[in-house]
Amino acid sequence: MTGRFVTFEGIEGCGKSTQMDRLARQLRAAGHEVVATREPGGTALGLALRRILLGEAGITPMAELLLYAADRAQHLAEVVEPALARGAVVLGDRYLDATVAYQGHARGLGAEAVLALHRTPPLDRRPDRTLLLDLDPAEALRRARARNDAQGTAAAEGRFEREGLAFHRAVRAGYRAIAAAEPGRVRVIDASGAVDEVAARVAAALEDLLP
Repeated sequence: MTGRFVTFEGIEGCGKSTQMDRLARQLRAAGHEVVATREPGGTALGLALRRILLGEAGITPMAELLLYAADRAQHLAEVVEPALARGAVVLGDRYLDATVAYQGHARGLGAEAVLALHRTPPLDRRPDRTLLLDLDPAEALRRARARNDAQGTAAAEGRFEREGLAFHRAVRAGYRAIAAAEPGRVRVIDASGAVDEVAARVAAALEDLLP
């Protein structure tokens, strides 16, 4: 049995984690084995790197890129590949496209610098489908900052939320460029509206892959 790898992408506050969790529950109820994971933080090493990447100030763009790649290599070897090999559905909260959008586009390293690093196994793994939850950056950033304040995570995990609106607009532009280049893999989901409305759009974007 062949596993399926579906990733959720989007700027901070777009609702991807909410939608991924909802889909995981639905698939499990339908009898699928589902591995719901995230980057950074899907492994013990990833959790240590997450504290650095989302909390520490002064990280250079190249250091960010290499730390995300280290997290991804461990994540693939320890979580993603074994799950796919046994036929599970792997749902990922962020993956390679996030690094292309954030470090490649918004940080100015260029998409090719990111992709070149991801041509060597295990980093050459690509998702079967990517759902890009697209939302106005001003609204998304408002949501993200309110969430961090409510959860008390602004200091520990709010480094990207402290970036200005221009940065998040650049990330969104990077994501849209990816979607335009790979329409067969990336489906753009309107992330505005109620949770149920967005969930229906997510389901429609996956009906050919996960009937």
